[in-house]
Amino acid sequence: MDWSQKKVLVTGGASFIGSHLVDKLLTLGVRNLRIVDNLSSGRLDNIQNHLENGRVEFWEDDLLKPGVAHDCMHDIDVVFHLAADHGGRGYVEIHSANCAANFMMDGLVFTAAKEAAVEKVVFASSGCIYPNYIQTDPNEILYLTEGLAGPPYDSDDIYGWAKLMGEFTLKAFYKEGWLKTASCRYFTVYGERGIENHAVMAMIARAFVKQNPFAVWGTGEQIRNWTYISDIVDGTILAAEKIDDGTAVNLGTMERIKVIDAVQEVLRYSGHQADIELHPEMPTGPYNRVADNGLAKKLLGWSPKVSFKEGLHRTMDWYFREKDVAEGKKNLPAMLTGRMADGTAASVKSEHAIRSSSPHHAVLRSGLHGDRAHHARLGGRSQTLGVEDIRARRKVSVRRKGS
Repeated sequence: MDWSQKKVLVTGGASFIGSHLVDKLLTLGVRNLRIVDNLSSGRLDNIQNHLENGRVEFWEDDLLKPGVAHDCMHDIDVVFHLAADHGGRGYVEIHSANCAANFMMDGLVFTAAKEAAVEKVVFASSGCIYPNYIQTDPNEILYLTEGLAGPPYDSDDIYGWAKLMGEFTLKAFYKEGWLKTASCRYFTVYGERGIENHAVMAMIARAFVKQNPFAVWGTGEQIRNWTYISDIVDGTILAAEKIDDGTAVNLGTMERIKVIDAVQEVLRYSGHQADIELHPEMPTGPYNRVADNGLAKKLLGWSPKVSFKEGLHRTMDWYFREKDVAEGKKNLPAMLTGRMADGTAASVKSEHAIRSSSPHHAVLRSGLHGDRAHHARLGGRSQTLGVEDIRARRKVSVRRKGS
């Protein structure tokens, strides 16, 4: 695909994943790039340089509002649909009704793309589409191949069901001859600009504010395959270039990492000494979720390049450099279960409130002494400005809600 000839729309393009995708598309020389984002979890900070350089057209608007999806499709060739009401494990389990809005949003976006004669839609799906009933035993060596999605279907909460229905819809659109489509099943993405309501970022945040005891949701035996942001972005662009027929592919590493092992590495690398407190009463998700990425290798020539430990260290270096301890301590409880925008919590049901309803936990002595020299190196950091601070300090040309 010659990106220099393509006019691209990224929904949710100011978000964690979306902004990294925008960065990459601009390096590939896209002809025009439009972003639509309601900033419910995205941040202008993530795309500020592109705004100042005039390299992107930014619409601050809500795709659920009448006419917005239709309007933003004008003169677009390729759509990367990443916008969604979502968050980490705490958010999707506590706010299922909010996530149900994704059924409507996806339908509006796909229909608007069809009506605007867009060439292709690439959909950010999720490992949450896989059946819960096959992901219960952390001792089983399980790699989720695409065919295991079902039937029978048993997706992970309403968020997972919405993603699965989005995949089905795009497959049907292709069969009708309406759109070229592709779906990318993201597995536990982490990296710079990540938000603390996802597991790895929460671990890093707890170490950053020196939480002790150090809370771990679940038993610590949960298995995940955390996948670094640059690998996710590369796979998404390859899917846009090589898949037309609505095929869904896993984008995830095949590293099987226990939550407790990830926690121990966070503590070691940060130098934070703490007791580990297990909270099996908290939202944990499936106990055995790891992708098989063989189909992505076959169809896309894609394989992850960044190991978990390397990506974790990069992310921790960024977090400790950019974040403010006082703000972190104040916001962390709500950040773990909400969606953050402009430094405020969208959820009032904090981690503490959930624990209070089921106060069963266990404390482990970590026995970790860490790397004090590295901890000192991570010490330099600067305060992160909120969106309102950015707007007040800089002149930013954006399309406002309702304009």
